[in-house]
Amino acid sequence: MAQYPDWLWYDGKFVETQSATTSVLTHSLHYGVAPFEGIRAYRTGSGKTAIFRLDAHLRRFFASANAYRMQIPFTLEALRAAHVQLMRKIQLEEAYLRPLGFFGSERLGLSPKGLSVHVAVAAWSWGAYLGDSAAIDGIRVRTSSYVRPVANPGLTRAKVSGNYANSMLAKLEATNDGYDEALLLDSHGFVAEGSGENVFIVKHGTLVEPEPSAALLGITRESVIELAQGLGLNVESRRVTRDDVYGADEAFFTGTAAEIVPIVELDRRTIGTGKRGEVTARLQLAFSDAIRGNDAKHADWLTYV
Repeated sequence: MAQYPDWLWYDGKFVETQSATTSVLTHSLHYGVAPFEGIRAYRTGSGKTAIFRLDAHLRRFFASANAYRMQIPFTLEALRAAHVQLMRKIQLEEAYLRPLGFFGSERLGLSPKGLSVHVAVAAWSWGAYLGDSAAIDGIRVRTSSYVRPVANPGLTRAKVSGNYANSMLAKLEATNDGYDEALLLDSHGFVAEGSGENVFIVKHGTLVEPEPSAALLGITRESVIELAQGLGLNVESRRVTRDDVYGADEAFFTGTAAEIVPIVELDRRTIGTGKRGEVTARLQLAFSDAIRGNDAKHADWLTYV
Protein backbone atom coordinates (compact mmCIF):
# COMPACT_ATOMS: atom_id res chain seq x y z
CA MET A 1 0.00 0.00 0.00
CA ALA A 2 1.25 3.48 -0.85
CA GLN A 3 2.39 5.58 2.10
CA TYR A 4 1.04 9.08 1.59
CA PRO A 5 2.32 12.11 3.52
CA ASP A 6 0.28 13.30 6.49
CA TRP A 7 -0.88 16.51 4.81
CA LEU A 8 -2.48 17.71 1.61
CA TRP A 9 -3.85 21.04 0.43
CA TYR A 10 -7.64 21.18 0.20
CA ASP A 11 -9.68 24.26 -0.76
CA GLY A 12 -7.13 26.76 0.45
CA LYS A 13 -5.83 25.13 3.60
CA PHE A 14 -3.73 22.21 4.76
CA VAL A 15 -5.74 19.20 5.89
CA GLU A 16 -4.56 15.94 7.40
CA THR A 17 -4.70 13.36 4.63
CA GLN A 18 -6.86 10.94 6.61
CA SER A 19 -9.34 13.74 7.34
CA ALA A 20 -9.62 14.98 3.74
CA THR A 21 -12.88 13.20 3.07
CA THR A 22 -15.73 14.00 0.71
CA SER A 23 -19.20 12.60 0.14
CA VAL A 24 -19.88 9.47 -1.90
CA LEU A 25 -22.55 11.60 -3.59
CA THR A 26 -19.92 13.94 -5.05
CA HIS A 27 -21.01 14.77 -8.59
CA SER A 28 -17.59 14.17 -10.18
CA LEU A 29 -17.38 10.68 -8.67
CA HIS A 30 -20.60 9.72 -10.46
CA TYR A 31 -20.01 11.43 -13.82
CA GLY A 32 -16.23 11.45 -14.26
CA VAL A 33 -15.62 15.18 -14.62
CA ALA A 34 -12.57 15.86 -12.48
CA PRO A 35 -9.70 17.74 -14.15
CA PHE A 36 -6.33 16.74 -12.79
CA GLU A 37 -2.60 16.88 -13.47
CA GLY A 38 0.44 14.77 -12.76
CA ILE A 39 3.51 16.85 -11.90
CA ARG A 40 6.95 15.88 -10.64
CA ALA A 41 9.36 17.62 -8.30
CA TYR A 42 13.06 16.75 -8.38
CA ARG A 43 16.12 17.34 -6.27
CA THR A 44 18.39 19.49 -8.43
CA GLY A 45 22.16 19.55 -8.67
CA SER A 46 22.24 22.49 -6.26
CA GLY A 47 20.56 20.38 -3.59
CA LYS A 48 17.30 22.34 -3.82
CA THR A 49 13.98 20.82 -4.83
CA ALA A 50 12.24 22.17 -7.93
CA ILE A 51 8.84 21.43 -9.48
CA PHE A 52 9.10 20.72 -13.21
CA ARG A 53 7.01 22.89 -15.54
CA LEU A 54 4.48 23.74 -12.85
CA ASP A 55 2.92 26.68 -14.71
CA ALA A 56 2.50 24.67 -17.92
CA HIS A 57 0.68 21.96 -15.98
CA LEU A 58 -1.52 24.49 -14.21
CA ARG A 59 -2.44 26.20 -17.47
CA ARG A 60 -3.58 22.83 -18.82
CA PHE A 61 -5.46 22.17 -15.56
CA PHE A 62 -7.43 25.39 -16.01
CA ALA A 63 -8.01 24.63 -19.71
CA SER A 64 -9.34 21.15 -18.88
CA ALA A 65 -11.71 22.61 -16.29
CA ASN A 66 -12.87 25.31 -18.70
CA ALA A 67 -13.60 22.70 -21.39
CA TYR A 68 -16.16 21.18 -19.03
CA ARG A 69 -17.43 24.60 -17.88
CA MET A 70 -15.98 24.16 -14.41
CA GLN A 71 -14.92 27.45 -12.82
CA ILE A 72 -11.88 26.83 -10.62
CA PRO A 73 -12.28 29.06 -7.53
CA PHE A 74 -8.55 29.81 -7.25
CA THR A 75 -6.14 31.71 -9.45
CA LEU A 76 -3.17 30.07 -11.13
CA GLU A 77 -0.91 32.04 -8.79
CA ALA A 78 -2.75 30.69 -5.74
CA LEU A 79 -2.43 27.12 -6.96
CA ARG A 80 1.24 27.62 -7.79
CA ALA A 81 1.78 28.79 -4.21
CA ALA A 82 -0.22 25.81 -2.90
CA HIS A 83 2.10 23.35 -4.65
CA VAL A 84 5.22 25.05 -3.33
CA GLN A 85 3.86 25.34 0.21
CA LEU A 86 2.72 21.71 0.22
CA MET A 87 6.19 20.54 -0.79
CA ARG A 88 7.69 22.57 2.03
CA LYS A 89 5.21 21.16 4.55
CA ILE A 90 5.65 17.48 3.68
CA GLN A 91 9.44 17.89 3.27
CA LEU A 92 9.96 15.48 0.39
CA GLU A 93 13.02 16.09 -1.78
CA GLU A 94 11.29 14.44 -4.74
CA ALA A 95 7.59 13.89 -5.26
CA TYR A 96 4.72 13.32 -7.64
CA LEU A 97 2.05 16.03 -7.25
CA ARG A 98 -1.61 15.66 -8.14
CA PRO A 99 -3.92 18.70 -8.31
CA LEU A 100 -7.56 17.65 -8.71
CA GLY A 101 -10.72 19.66 -9.28
CA PHE A 102 -14.21 18.29 -8.70
CA PHE A 103 -17.85 19.26 -8.45
CA GLY A 104 -19.51 19.06 -5.04
CA SER A 105 -22.28 16.88 -3.64
CA GLU A 106 -25.18 19.34 -3.44
CA ARG A 107 -27.14 17.51 -6.13
CA LEU A 108 -26.90 14.64 -8.60
CA GLY A 109 -28.14 14.64 -12.19
CA LEU A 110 -26.06 15.31 -15.28
CA SER A 111 -26.03 19.09 -15.15
CA PRO A 112 -23.40 20.52 -12.78
CA LYS A 113 -24.97 23.99 -12.85
CA GLY A 114 -24.86 25.65 -9.46
CA LEU A 115 -22.65 23.03 -7.85
CA SER A 116 -19.65 24.01 -5.75
CA VAL A 117 -16.18 23.38 -7.14
CA HIS A 118 -13.39 22.03 -4.95
CA VAL A 119 -9.64 21.71 -5.51
CA ALA A 120 -7.18 19.44 -3.72
CA VAL A 121 -3.44 19.05 -4.17
CA ALA A 122 -1.68 15.91 -2.93
CA ALA A 123 1.95 14.85 -3.20
CA TRP A 124 3.78 11.61 -2.52
CA SER A 125 6.91 9.65 -3.34
CA TRP A 126 6.47 7.73 -6.58
CA GLY A 127 9.36 6.02 -8.29
CA ALA A 128 9.71 4.89 -11.88
CA TYR A 129 6.18 4.33 -13.20
CA LEU A 130 7.14 1.55 -15.63
CA GLY A 131 9.79 -0.08 -13.43
CA ASP A 132 13.22 0.78 -12.10
CA SER A 133 15.07 -0.71 -15.07
CA ALA A 134 12.71 0.53 -17.80
CA ALA A 135 14.67 3.69 -18.67
CA ILE A 136 17.71 1.59 -19.60
CA ASP A 137 16.36 -1.81 -20.59
CA GLY A 138 13.15 -0.63 -22.24
CA ILE A 139 9.68 -2.16 -22.14
CA ARG A 140 7.49 -4.60 -24.04
CA VAL A 141 4.28 -3.19 -25.48
CA ARG A 142 1.19 -4.59 -27.18
CA THR A 143 -1.28 -2.85 -29.45
CA SER A 144 -4.51 -2.54 -27.55
CA SER A 145 -7.89 -3.78 -28.73
CA TYR A 146 -9.28 -0.57 -27.21
CA VAL A 147 -9.32 2.53 -29.40
CA ARG A 148 -8.31 6.01 -28.29
CA PRO A 149 -11.40 8.24 -28.75
CA VAL A 150 -11.08 10.93 -31.40
CA ALA A 151 -12.14 14.54 -30.97
CA ASN A 152 -15.82 14.35 -31.92
CA PRO A 153 -17.17 11.96 -29.24
CA GLY A 154 -15.54 13.92 -26.42
CA LEU A 155 -12.92 16.46 -25.46
CA THR A 156 -9.65 14.57 -25.89
CA ARG A 157 -7.50 17.61 -25.09
CA ALA A 158 -8.99 17.83 -21.59
CA LYS A 159 -7.21 15.86 -18.89
CA VAL A 160 -10.21 14.74 -16.84
CA SER A 161 -10.77 11.56 -14.88
CA GLY A 162 -13.50 10.12 -17.11
CA ASN A 163 -11.22 10.07 -20.14
CA TYR A 164 -8.99 7.53 -18.38
CA ALA A 165 -11.53 4.70 -18.16
CA ASN A 166 -10.50 3.75 -21.69
CA SER A 167 -6.81 3.93 -20.75
CA MET A 168 -7.35 1.78 -17.68
CA LEU A 169 -8.88 -0.97 -19.80
CA ALA A 170 -5.97 -0.82 -22.24
CA LYS A 171 -3.41 -0.96 -19.42
CA LEU A 172 -5.10 -3.93 -17.75
CA GLU A 173 -5.35 -5.80 -21.04
CA ALA A 174 -1.64 -5.31 -21.72
CA THR A 175 -0.36 -6.19 -18.27
CA ASN A 176 -2.69 -9.18 -17.94
CA ASP A 177 -1.17 -10.49 -21.18
CA GLY A 178 2.36 -10.12 -19.81
CA TYR A 179 3.31 -6.79 -21.40
CA ASP A 180 4.45 -3.63 -19.65
CA GLU A 181 2.24 -1.13 -21.46
CA ALA A 182 -0.35 -0.65 -24.19
CA LEU A 183 -0.27 1.26 -27.45
CA LEU A 184 -3.64 2.66 -28.52
CA LEU A 185 -4.67 3.39 -32.10
CA ASP A 186 -7.24 5.99 -33.10
CA SER A 187 -10.53 5.16 -34.79
CA HIS A 188 -8.85 5.32 -38.22
CA GLY A 189 -6.21 2.76 -37.25
CA PHE A 190 -3.30 5.17 -36.80
CA VAL A 191 -1.08 5.27 -33.73
CA ALA A 192 -2.41 7.61 -31.02
CA GLU A 193 -0.59 7.17 -27.70
CA GLY A 194 0.08 4.85 -24.78
CA SER A 195 -2.39 4.30 -21.96
CA GLY A 196 -0.86 7.24 -20.11
CA GLU A 197 1.99 8.44 -22.31
CA ASN A 198 2.75 10.05 -25.64
CA VAL A 199 4.79 8.04 -28.12
CA PHE A 200 7.62 8.84 -30.54
CA ILE A 201 9.55 6.87 -33.12
CA VAL A 202 12.96 7.53 -34.64
CA LYS A 203 13.62 6.77 -38.30
CA HIS A 204 16.85 7.66 -40.11
CA GLY A 205 17.73 10.15 -37.39
CA THR A 206 14.39 11.99 -37.55
CA LEU A 207 12.16 12.14 -34.50
CA VAL A 208 8.54 11.45 -35.48
CA GLU A 209 5.47 11.94 -33.31
CA PRO A 210 2.09 10.61 -34.39
CA GLU A 211 -0.19 13.43 -35.46
CA PRO A 212 -1.78 14.21 -32.07
CA SER A 213 -5.40 14.51 -33.18
CA ALA A 214 -6.46 11.80 -30.72
CA ALA A 215 -3.78 12.25 -28.06
CA LEU A 216 -3.34 14.39 -24.99
CA LEU A 217 -0.83 17.18 -25.58
CA GLY A 218 1.65 16.07 -22.96
CA ILE A 219 3.93 18.50 -21.15
CA THR A 220 6.83 16.01 -21.25
CA ARG A 221 6.10 15.48 -24.95
CA GLU A 222 6.35 19.23 -25.54
CA SER A 223 9.58 19.37 -23.54
CA VAL A 224 11.14 16.50 -25.50
CA ILE A 225 10.31 18.15 -28.82
CA GLU A 226 12.01 21.37 -27.71
CA LEU A 227 15.02 19.49 -26.35
CA ALA A 228 15.31 17.47 -29.57
CA GLN A 229 15.29 20.62 -31.66
CA GLY A 230 17.99 22.05 -29.39
CA LEU A 231 20.09 18.96 -30.13
CA GLY A 232 19.73 19.63 -33.86
CA LEU A 233 17.31 16.78 -34.49
CA ASN A 234 14.66 17.05 -37.18
CA VAL A 235 11.18 16.63 -35.68
CA GLU A 236 8.11 15.66 -37.71
CA SER A 237 4.45 15.24 -36.81
CA ARG A 238 2.55 12.92 -39.15
CA ARG A 239 0.27 9.92 -39.24
CA VAL A 240 2.03 6.81 -37.97
CA THR A 241 0.92 3.21 -38.51
CA ARG A 242 1.72 0.13 -36.48
CA ASP A 243 4.13 -1.07 -39.14
CA ASP A 244 5.91 2.30 -38.96
CA VAL A 245 6.61 1.45 -35.33
CA TYR A 246 7.61 -2.13 -36.17
CA GLY A 247 10.14 -0.77 -38.68
CA ALA A 248 11.41 2.13 -36.58
CA ASP A 249 15.02 2.44 -35.56
CA GLU A 250 13.89 3.46 -32.07
CA ALA A 251 10.66 4.11 -30.21
CA PHE A 252 9.90 5.53 -26.80
CA PHE A 253 7.14 6.77 -24.51
CA THR A 254 7.10 10.13 -22.73
CA GLY A 255 5.06 11.27 -19.76
CA THR A 256 5.34 12.86 -16.34
CA ALA A 257 5.05 9.53 -14.55
CA ALA A 258 6.99 7.50 -17.14
CA GLU A 259 9.50 10.25 -18.07
CA ILE A 260 11.31 8.85 -21.18
CA VAL A 261 11.15 5.06 -21.60
CA PRO A 262 12.41 3.08 -24.62
CA ILE A 263 10.05 0.66 -26.34
CA VAL A 264 12.11 -2.36 -27.37
CA GLU A 265 9.27 -4.61 -28.51
CA LEU A 266 5.77 -4.10 -29.93
CA ASP A 267 3.45 -7.06 -30.56
CA ARG A 268 6.40 -9.45 -30.29
CA ARG A 269 8.32 -7.53 -32.98
CA THR A 270 11.73 -6.22 -31.94
CA ILE A 271 12.13 -2.48 -32.40
CA GLY A 272 15.52 -1.55 -33.87
CA THR A 273 18.27 -3.45 -32.06
CA GLY A 274 15.97 -4.42 -29.21
CA LYS A 275 17.87 -2.06 -26.92
CA ARG A 276 17.70 1.60 -25.99
CA GLY A 277 18.73 3.64 -29.04
CA GLU A 278 21.23 6.47 -29.34
CA VAL A 279 18.64 9.22 -29.91
CA THR A 280 16.57 8.03 -26.95
CA ALA A 281 19.64 8.05 -24.71
CA ARG A 282 20.60 11.57 -25.83
CA LEU A 283 17.09 12.84 -25.09
CA GLN A 284 17.06 11.13 -21.69
CA LEU A 285 20.33 12.89 -20.82
CA ALA A 286 19.02 16.27 -22.02
CA PHE A 287 15.80 15.75 -20.06
CA SER A 288 17.76 14.81 -16.94
CA ASP A 289 19.82 17.99 -17.25
CA ALA A 290 16.62 20.04 -17.52
CA ILE A 291 14.84 18.52 -14.51
CA ARG A 292 17.99 18.60 -12.36
CA GLY A 293 18.73 22.27 -13.00
CA ASN A 294 21.81 21.63 -15.14
CA ASP A 295 20.39 23.26 -18.28
CA ALA A 296 20.55 27.04 -18.04
CA LYS A 297 18.63 27.40 -21.29
CA HIS A 298 15.56 25.84 -19.69
CA ALA A 299 15.93 27.23 -16.18
CA ASP A 300 12.44 28.73 -16.48
CA TRP A 301 11.00 25.21 -16.50
CA LEU A 302 11.77 24.90 -12.79
CA THR A 303 9.87 26.34 -9.83
CA TYR A 304 12.11 26.06 -6.78
CA VAL A 305 10.60 25.03 -3.48
